[in-house]
Amino acid sequence: MLAQQRQQAILERVRSDGGVRVADLVRELGVSDMTIRRDLEVLAERGLLEKVHGGATALGPGSTEEPGFTAKSARQQPEKQAIARRAAQLVRPGTAVALSAGTTTWALAHHLIAVPDLTVITNSIPVAEVFHRNPRADRTVVLTGGVRTPSDALVGPVAVAAIRRLHVDTLFLGVHGMSVRAGFTTPNLLESETDRELVTAAGRLVVPADHTKWNTVGISTIAELSEADVVISDAGLPEDARTELADRAGELIIAEEGTL
Repeated sequence: MLAQQRQQAILERVRSDGGVRVADLVRELGVSDMTIRRDLEVLAERGLLEKVHGGATALGPGSTEEPGFTAKSARQQPEKQAIARRAAQLVRPGTAVALSAGTTTWALAHHLIAVPDLTVITNSIPVAEVFHRNPRADRTVVLTGGVRTPSDALVGPVAVAAIRRLHVDTLFLGVHGMSVRAGFTTPNLLESETDRELVTAAGRLVVPADHTKWNTVGISTIAELSEADVVISDAGLPEDARTELADRAGELIIAEEGTL
């Protein structure tokens, strides 16, 4: 394979998956570690991707760019499923949980449909739809009102008013990005306000976020890293991120793909 063909293959992989690891590319393309790193350097210099420790990621979106739910749901599917399975283990029957909007929380909802005696609070239309399609007599689902965002979240004063008098055992907070400087963020100002109200209502804050969320920054901060009781991510999370999250959050869990 010529260098140009190899670099195009790498770029397509980055764009489809959001990021790649050098070790995976070495194995898949059958070339040396040095060759892959040189290819990544060339692509980075051309402004086509961003080099990170151990690999590369797609260029980060602007702080107010908000992809639609369908677009986001196609990204990092294996990682999100692993995170969702692990997050579901934190939910006990007979409790009240809140799921904010997001494709990882939507994946989590599918793993909670069998949990008995559950009360679910959500501002996500897709999350509520998962439970609606799989009804249980012993489950209560509360969908807040509000203004609909591109990511199918319900936000704004109506949503905030609905959440303000509620108390839940655990909030699973979907985020656009997370970083040491900005904490957990979103590209939507109204969604940030609504999510902060959910954080206030929760006894425990769990953030399920795949590795591509690290060092992605939205325009508005929902919570600081230190406010999370648990962060659940995947094996692609770089070592520096693991160190920072382990130091700042209550607990960091790495969900392995294919594990139950």
